[in-house]
Amino acid sequence: MVAKPFNRETLEAAFEAIGKRARAEDRTVEISVYGGSALILTMAHRAATKDVDGVFDRDKVWLRQVARVIAEDNGWDESWLNDGVKGWLSHADTEPSAKRLFGTYPSDGMPGLRVFVAVPEYLFAMKCMAMRIGGVDESADIDDIVSLAEAIGLTDAEQAMNLVSAFYPRDLIPPKTRFGLEEVFGAIASKNQADESGQDETR
Repeated sequence: MVAKPFNRETLEAAFEAIGKRARAEDRTVEISVYGGSALILTMAHRAATKDVDGVFDRDKVWLRQVARVIAEDNGWDESWLNDGVKGWLSHADTEPSAKRLFGTYPSDGMPGLRVFVAVPEYLFAMKCMAMRIGGVDESADIDDIVSLAEAIGLTDAEQAMNLVSAFYPRDLIPPKTRFGLEEVFGAIASKNQADESGQDETR
C-alpha cells in the first residue's frame, strides 16, 4: 500500500480508533510522539507528515496489531505507526519535562490511549541532531528547525548549540550540526536584515 500524508485530523482520527479499541479491551496504552507528527499536533506551520514517529514501551505487540488493522481499514501503509525515531532519543527522554500530555482518547473520562508529545525544545534538539549534510536548502528539516527556533526564542547558533547539548552530550553532537546551525542562523540574520532594509526604503 502507498504511504499517505497525515494531517492533524487524520492523526487524531487514528488515535481515536486506537483509544476505542483499547478501551473496549479495558486497556490504557501510551504513545510518545516525535518528529513531524508532533509538530502537526502542536505547531501551525506543519501541515502533513508521511508517518507517525511513535515510541511505545508497553503493549508493543497489541499496538502493532491494532495499527495494522487500522492501516487495512484506511488503505495506509502498515508501517504508518513506527518507532524508527528510537535511535534519536535523548538521555533526557524519561524526564517529565521532555514531554507533555497532548490528549486522551476516546476521552478523558474513558481513557484508552494517552498521547504524549515531545516539547519544542526537545524536538528542536532532535531535528538538529538528525540534520542532513548538503546545505540548508537541501534539508527537509530546515523549515521545522527555523519554526521551532522562532517559537522557542533562539536568536543565534550558540544559543541553539547550548539547547542541543542540554539533551545530547556535546561530544556526541556531530560537526554537521554546528555547521548547519551556523548556516541556518546566518540565513535568518540575512533575511531579517534584508527585511529591515526593505522597510526602511518604504518609509
